[in-house]
Amino acid sequence: MSEKRKRNSYSPEFKAKVGLEAIHGVKTVNEIGQAYGVHPVQVGQWKKAILDQAGSLFDGKRGPKPVAAQDAQDRLYSEIGRLKMELDWLKKKSGINLP
Repeated sequence: MSEKRKRNSYSPEFKAKVGLEAIHGVKTVNEIGQAYGVHPVQVGQWKKAILDQAGSLFDGKRGPKPVAAQDAQDRLYSEIGRLKMELDWLKKKSGINLP
């Protein structure tokens, strides 16, 4: 019968190292897989993951994040409602009948 093989798990640093080496293109994916003991398909997947996420790597590093218009509008409406309730309460407690 066949032996049970334990599934390998690799650290993110190792994946990045292998993926970056694949991006450099000095060696083929097969050569890199043999050198690190990883299947070439896995090397290709790590390379693709690095390339896909490279565009979002520097997003949001500077300055405040833009507030979404919908979030700002909801926040303002809730503030208006709260202030109206406070005003009504104060009118009731003070006995002033203002329109």
